[in-house]
Amino acid sequence: MKKFLIMLTPAAIMLWASPFATAQEAQQPAPVTVDAAKGLPEWAKIYAVFSHPRCAGCHVADDRPRWSDAHYGGTRVHAFNVQRGSDGSGFGNPGLRCMTCHFSSNSNGLHGTPGAENWHLAPVEMAWFDESSAEICTQIKDPARNGGRSLQDVALHVRDDKLVAWGWAPGGGPRAGAGLGRRDLCGDRKLDGGGRALPSEVITHQLF
Repeated sequence: MKKFLIMLTPAAIMLWASPFATAQEAQQPAPVTVDAAKGLPEWAKIYAVFSHPRCAGCHVADDRPRWSDAHYGGTRVHAFNVQRGSDGSGFGNPGLRCMTCHFSSNSNGLHGTPGAENWHLAPVEMAWFDESSAEICTQIKDPARNGGRSLQDVALHVRDDKLVAWGWAPGGGPRAGAGLGRRDLCGDRKLDGGGRALPSEVITHQLF
């Protein structure tokens, strides 16, 4: 009888645990179906912003931000010897920080400087100035080159960071060309427990 109980115990445990295992399997998300026909046009809208001079000009591999809007007559380094900063912060050198001229909002004066909170250069590993659509798409999916972010983190960064958000709605004048399609990346597709819109469904199902 003792041997029977010993042999029965593992079987009984497996039988008892099987409903829980089945329930966990049922909660697994369905496989993602990538629809390239929908995803590529959506990505084209996002690339239009990421590659726009008002965005890409601060995503440079060296220490000099770029001016390259059409009204500059071509690409040139930022005037006034503006640099990334000796401390590597991207906020500029002491005495000539980016926010010396770039305030928390756009200047309304003629040829006024654009502005948003914490104006600074992107980290060197996130440089993509003058890169192709395919190169930028590959880069923002690579945590080693996107600030250590998952795809969902990338979209939350685009949605919530005030400087990045400025690139999608930069205001009028020469800045207007960048204001494209931010909702395509950060739209109301899915909500987290706090009721905030999460863009992960758009990213994984359509863009990549």
